[in-house]
Amino acid sequence: MLAAERREYLLDLLTRTGKIVAKDVAADLGISEDSVRRDLRDLAAEELCQRVYGGALPASPAVVDYDARQTVTRDGKQKVASVAAALVRPGSSVILDGGTTALAVARALPKELACTVITHSPTIATALIDHPRAELFLLGGRVFKHSAVTCGAAAVEAAQNVSAELCLLGVTGVHPEAGLTTADADEAAMKRALSARAADTYILASSEKIGTASPYRVLSWEKITGLITDADPHDTVVEQLKTLGVEVLVAS
Repeated sequence: MLAAERREYLLDLLTRTGKIVAKDVAADLGISEDSVRRDLRDLAAEELCQRVYGGALPASPAVVDYDARQTVTRDGKQKVASVAAALVRPGSSVILDGGTTALAVARALPKELACTVITHSPTIATALIDHPRAELFLLGGRVFKHSAVTCGAAAVEAAQNVSAELCLLGVTGVHPEAGLTTADADEAAMKRALSARAADTYILASSEKIGTASPYRVLSWEKITGLITDADPHDTVVEQLKTLGVEVLVAS
C-alpha cells in the first residue's frame, strides 16, 4: 500500500472508530509499527490527529485562535450556554472559565441576576460589567492571549484563595479514554486550580469537541459533576461517557 493510500486508510479509520491502535493497523496492513507511527507523525504535524501512547485520537478543531473559535459551531455554543446559565442560581457564586463558550454563558446570564462571578478572563468580566447585581472578581496573572485568560503561577495562587458553589469549565477535547483535555499545559493547570475551588464542576463542550483530544489532560471523569453538550444524546461517544457514570446534560 502506498503512503497516500495508508494516509486515507488511517483518516477513514479515525473517522469510523474514533481511534487508531498502531499495532492493530500494522497487523491489518502487513507493515511495521514504525511505518504506522511515521504516518501518524505526519498526520499530527498537519493537526489531523492527536498522537497518544500506542496510536492516535481525533484532534480537536477547537485549538485555533480565539477569534477563529468564535465562528465555530456558534449555535451549539449558544445551546450549551443556555443550559449552563440556568445552573447559576440567584445569590450563588460561580467560577466561570474563559473561552468562547464561557463568553456565551456570561451573555446568557439574566441581566438582573444577583450572583458572584469569579473569572480569570478579562473578556468575561467585560461582558458582565453592565449586569448591575453581579459581583465580579477577576483573577490576575500572565495573560495567555490564545484564550484571552490569565494563567501561570500568579493566577493559580489567586485561584487558591477563592471558592464557589459552581465551576463552569471549558476544554478543547472530550474523549472517553483521554479524558478532558486542552492544548496548553499552563492553561490545563489553571483549569484544575479553578475546578478544585468549587463544589460542583460542569464541563462546557459543544459537539465539535466530543470524541477528540488535545495534548494536556485537565481532569479525569471522576473529578467532574457533569458534562453539558449539544451533541446527539445517542452519539457513540456520549453513550460511552454515560457508561462511565458521567452525567450528561443535553443542550437542545
